[in-house]
Amino acid sequence: MKRIYAGAAAALLAAALILPVEARAVSAKRAYVLDAVSGRVLFEREPDRRSLIASTTKIMTALVVCEQCNVLDRMRVPREAVGIEGSSMYLKEGEVLTIQELLYGLMLSSGNDAAVALAIYCGGTVEGFAEMMNDKARVLGLQGSHFENPNGLDSPGHYSTARDLAVLAAYAMENPIFRQTVSAKNVRAGDRYLVNHNKLLWRVPGADGVKTGYTRAAGRILVSSATRDDRRLIAVTIDDPDDWQDHAALLEDGFSRFSIRRVVTAGETVGKLEVAGGENGWVEVLAARDCDYALSQEETVQLALPGPGFVYAPAVEGAAGPDCYVLLSGKAVAKIPTVYGATVEQPALPEEPSFWQKLFKR
Repeated sequence: MKRIYAGAAAALLAAALILPVEARAVSAKRAYVLDAVSGRVLFEREPDRRSLIASTTKIMTALVVCEQCNVLDRMRVPREAVGIEGSSMYLKEGEVLTIQELLYGLMLSSGNDAAVALAIYCGGTVEGFAEMMNDKARVLGLQGSHFENPNGLDSPGHYSTARDLAVLAAYAMENPIFRQTVSAKNVRAGDRYLVNHNKLLWRVPGADGVKTGYTRAAGRILVSSATRDDRRLIAVTIDDPDDWQDHAALLEDGFSRFSIRRVVTAGETVGKLEVAGGENGWVEVLAARDCDYALSQEETVQLALPGPGFVYAPAVEGAAGPDCYVLLSGKAVAKIPTVYGATVEQPALPEEPSFWQKLFKR
């Protein structure tokens, strides 16, 4: 599966497509559907408006823990992690659990207590862990996000956007420990039997994550993932009273109306450029890698080599050429590196006569 996340997602100027009436009739105030393979935005509604995100915060919490900690390690639950308000896995002070068991409590039961326990273990303090979360947000290019706690309890300085949550989830789902955790329908953690709050795991074929969230101020928030035939879709809704139905419709529509198609194969000619000052007038420009993109049956793309339309000699076979852009409805949706298909030298200059040739020519 080809991946797209963070920096790569930002590099693609993905064109949003208006979905059919039944898909546009989602109840969410803000929404975003991302094809995580090609980076194409399939649906969006106020994607960059900052919002409270409740327990979907725990996507970032789990990601940081998965990347920074050994999930087989065991920790003793500190007093600070007991009796946290909101949803809970009901930790007891002094009990010993593995980091993986706490991750299950975090992501299946949405345990605010598990979030605090993991934050203290990983970051030393809740405040220190929040700094780690914000550092990761900056690395991923999440410009509309800021974290103040690991569990998503309402705070004016704690927010994200539908777009950022989608990019974050797409990246997190590439981590095998994170993916294993959020895709589990039920699991035993210590003496607890945990059942995943994500109903889509039972309702939508291929559903494999990600996280629910709710507070009275934030409303219902849902981030979901589904994978079929090596293709992953990420859907995000914020403040959506009918989120289960909306996500099922958005995911089904995305899978049924679009498929990943090969736009260009590595080594394929994508254009020609004039070689100014070269022995030959033109050089072929070849794609340096394959390019796939999510397209509906009726859509076609064009290839464009921007710039003056020429290159100065010499052009060297295999050397990097100008980027080629994939255009959909006149908008750039992907960028492909290229190489020159042949070497075009500068014409050889006439040989300068030697001193003796010049002397005897007189």
